[in-house]
Amino acid sequence: MQSNILSKLSTAVKPTILRKSNHADCGFLFSIVNRRYASGDSVDLVVIGSGPGGYVAAIKAAQLGLNTVCVEKNATLGGTCLNVGCIPSKALLNNSHYYHMAHSGELNSRGVEVENVKLNLEALMKTKTNAVSALTGGIAHLFKSNKVTLANGHGKIKDPNTVSVLKEDGSSEDIKTKNILIATGSEVTPFPGIDIDEETVVSSTGALKLSKVPEKMIVIGAGVIGLELGSVWSRLGSKVTAVEFMPSIGGLGIDGEVSKQFQRILTKQGLSFKLGTKVISANKSGGQIFVDVENAKDSSKKETLECDVLLVSVGRRPYTQNLGLEENSIERDAKGRIPVNSRFQTVIPNIFAIGDCIHGPMLAHKAEDEGIVCVEGITGAPVHIDYNCVPSVIYTHPEVAWVGKTEEDLKNEGVDYKIGKFPFAANSRAKTNNDTDGFIKVLGDKVTDKLLGCHLIGPGVGEIVNEAVLAMEYGASCEDIARVCHAHPTCSEALREANLAAYFGKAINFG
Repeated sequence: MQSNILSKLSTAVKPTILRKSNHADCGFLFSIVNRRYASGDSVDLVVIGSGPGGYVAAIKAAQLGLNTVCVEKNATLGGTCLNVGCIPSKALLNNSHYYHMAHSGELNSRGVEVENVKLNLEALMKTKTNAVSALTGGIAHLFKSNKVTLANGHGKIKDPNTVSVLKEDGSSEDIKTKNILIATGSEVTPFPGIDIDEETVVSSTGALKLSKVPEKMIVIGAGVIGLELGSVWSRLGSKVTAVEFMPSIGGLGIDGEVSKQFQRILTKQGLSFKLGTKVISANKSGGQIFVDVENAKDSSKKETLECDVLLVSVGRRPYTQNLGLEENSIERDAKGRIPVNSRFQTVIPNIFAIGDCIHGPMLAHKAEDEGIVCVEGITGAPVHIDYNCVPSVIYTHPEVAWVGKTEEDLKNEGVDYKIGKFPFAANSRAKTNNDTDGFIKVLGDKVTDKLLGCHLIGPGVGEIVNEAVLAMEYGASCEDIARVCHAHPTCSEALREANLAAYFGKAINFG
């Protein structure tokens, strides 16, 4: 029956024109978008979750002519990213950097003399809240303008063609649908034995809304989230110590050389690190928190650390509970993720899943791409994502970014590669901005010259990395990038110089 439903749907919504890349004319499909969902009707797609993957998928589906309903259990749209993740953390990172420049005397050294610098934490937090409100409200507007119907409540799959929307008052509503897309995202991974109260023992959510700057903060985990939030509170005056089980910082995917440079820079900024260290327990006493740690390789080496606020940042886990998966024989893997095929189909062909609740990096932009490609696939278009071309960024100062293979990857795979590097200390724009920490490193195939990876640490590299992503998507060589004219003076010239070094053996402005 499920196969018949999927077959009929594919036949009904697969006009030849949809195979064109611009989807300029969806013909009869756009006529069905004018139908509004009413109880008892059958829609084309129900999306469970309105995070970056879910809301983008819902909008794209509606634009392609599918009668679409998005189910969201929270009061605001946007999921973790917009409400308690990417957006508020970037607001705090940006504003805390301004405060740090003024308070540390850096502005004075640039000829902008300021005195009696004070932190108004309440006002700083308000700018974060305003940004979040504007963006979450913006999604509601996009839903309305694209005729996506919003259903408030917890979405649970009743059967392959029914989603139950469970309301807070205990009532429920069933929505009949041809397709279901699970985009429920992820949640904070708890630390065994440590209870989070979001006041003094906090997750990333609590760390975004502290009412005062702690004198001392301990961060469990020196991955992306821990380093970003640790950096915020360090700039605002807290003495921050990051405790990390691994021997390096930055988490999975970061290049080893970049990680070492990153740690040196953050240490210079005032953060402290205890690497190769395991957290055993944490206890409150007398208004303080005492964290017991030991050496990851030698348990006899123990230590007790003290802080005012403990930030638990040991990663995130898929949010896949109470979705009706087990009742519909959709199994999860050992990490709680939903297995899918290359078209994002689960074991039930008309039930799909994307984003943090499936395999791959937990990144908002990865979820967005999957959402778009998935719904295009539902309408009959080709489905393809190159996960090697998904960039990662850490929004500290300096920023850290990467895409593609690391040196460690290439060594493990036995690939013969070459390296091109260029320091921001030799870049004209970085020098005029007095912002010269870091470098750009590219990895190219030694035989074909194809760009295999790019690793960046420095000013604005979260923007520059996208040039490398585009180059890799088109299969560019190091020579291709080296021969592209770049505006002068810009920090992006450092990427060109690194590729010059990779292809010709030497950069122009360094060496």
